[in-house]
Amino acid sequence: MLPELDFNADAIVAGLKPWIECESPSYDAAALAQMMDLVAYECAAIGASIEIIPGRMGCGPSVRARMPHPDQGQPGILVSGHMDTVHPVGTLAKNPFRIEGGRAFGPGIMDMKSGNYIALEAMRKIAASGLRTPLPVTFLFTPDEEIGSPATRELIEAEARANRYFLCPEPAHAGNAVTTGRYAIARYEITCSGKPSHAGADVKGGVSAVRELARRILEIEEMTTEDCTFSVNDVTSGQWVNCVPSFARAQVLSMAKKQADLDAGVAKMLALAGERNGVAFTVETTVLRPVWENEQPETMALYEIAKGLAAEIGMDLPYVSSGGGSDANFSGALRIPSLCSLGVAGAGLHTLEEYIDIDSIVPRTRLLAGLFMTLEG
Repeated sequence: MLPELDFNADAIVAGLKPWIECESPSYDAAALAQMMDLVAYECAAIGASIEIIPGRMGCGPSVRARMPHPDQGQPGILVSGHMDTVHPVGTLAKNPFRIEGGRAFGPGIMDMKSGNYIALEAMRKIAASGLRTPLPVTFLFTPDEEIGSPATRELIEAEARANRYFLCPEPAHAGNAVTTGRYAIARYEITCSGKPSHAGADVKGGVSAVRELARRILEIEEMTTEDCTFSVNDVTSGQWVNCVPSFARAQVLSMAKKQADLDAGVAKMLALAGERNGVAFTVETTVLRPVWENEQPETMALYEIAKGLAAEIGMDLPYVSSGGGSDANFSGALRIPSLCSLGVAGAGLHTLEEYIDIDSIVPRTRLLAGLFMTLEG
């Protein structure tokens, strides 16, 4: 069922503005708590039952909002999205919220605050129109997806198991595509431990951990193949240049289309541990996202419903399997009917030119409203 609801792109952009101007990087729990306050208020204003779930592992809190429904608490639709971004506080000075040429810009606007906002807007209009969704709808907003969901994976999986359908409003793909499968992902912490010395008075007396880490970074990234990729970032060491560095660390991201290829990549990474050139090297697996196999029957049945609703709007809705993780990796691996990339179209995610296409807002909001009003037990 595609309800006749009065969605207005300008009003949605205006409502989204405070969310974008509340910067919420993954590693800033206090900033995320402020963001979750805004989210909780929006949900409460619709009449939802709100639960603020305390953060852990240094991460911010989560918000669980159950929309009013006579069957609230029974299996229904879960909308899962993250409120953390990869942009540190202060990014607004470089990429302020603004509207230019049919686009709205700002840190995190595409990935994925706009998608979360339009999902709530769909529910807001449904409630204001006196309509009732066939199934109860729950929203779960989390603070750590951009760092692999280390603190909330169990929460996401538990809520996914408690529901019939899993919708994730991550940004739309090119050509308006949604996601029906995602690649497997692993993250690692790598460290080098060398020998300190005074870099001016006794440079040869030390063994540089930084130099060895540099060699290891090149070696790791050269392991990239078509089947499994490796990328290194977050490189840190000591602060005193007059010391031969005795410690250095970094993070590694690995991605593969098939679980077996990722497992082989994990084995390669772990095999690198040991001592070389007088430096001890350690590898720790920190976060794993399981593969969400593409074209699972239960997911494709859900996709066909979405495709039919999109056709009523006059919108093509192709599907893809995608790199880059999302909450749907977890639900898809559990074989729960899942659909991802239901959010707004745009480009530049994870950059200082991140934007959404304003013309895509209303059709994508209408699609979400249609799913809420169509999906049944």
